[in-house]
Amino acid sequence: MTEPAPPRRRGPGRPRQDEAEEGPGTQERIRLAAREVFAERGYDKTSVRGVAKVAGVDPALVHHYFGSKDDLFAAAVEVSLEPALVVPAILGGGPDGIGERLARYFLGVWENPVTRVPLLAVIRSALTHEAAAKVLRELVLRRVLERVAADLDVPDPTFRAELAASHMVGIALLRYVVQVEPLASAEPEKIVALVAPTLQRYLTEE
Repeated sequence: MTEPAPPRRRGPGRPRQDEAEEGPGTQERIRLAAREVFAERGYDKTSVRGVAKVAGVDPALVHHYFGSKDDLFAAAVEVSLEPALVVPAILGGGPDGIGERLARYFLGVWENPVTRVPLLAVIRSALTHEAAAKVLRELVLRRVLERVAADLDVPDPTFRAELAASHMVGIALLRYVVQVEPLASAEPEKIVALVAPTLQRYLTEE
């Protein structure tokens, strides 16, 4: 009787056929697991193997879909920010009121406990890790604010986006990380009302 052939070995990062066929649902599960693990353990103590364990997949499948730990980190944070959905919503009403829409979106993300926790991990890690700082620059500045400013067709859109980013990231640091009072306990609507005119000026005035 002929013995069955041994299973084919996979190359690095190559998923099993049954894993590969799981498709986008598996990718989303990995992203959500990564968001959970990065938020809980921080950038330093998170590993691809740890994310794979929480997602219930082989570590090779994580590498296959997302590449490096840095890329996985970026994907995990993007789940919270959703720039592809957010930018059209911010721009949809035209220049009038864009400062308010941007402030409301940004605070809304931070006020939601599900999206706040991974963003806290980003902010804290960005102070000491270039990979986390790169994610912050790419998602918050380039994927959201620069696209908003560029669409408005104003002079120096990159500089204006950086000013807006500095304002919003500064609020996030003081309100959610350092928890400085009375900012930490202020009503979100009060913050929006005070911040929106400044963002409007950054992004629209000549």
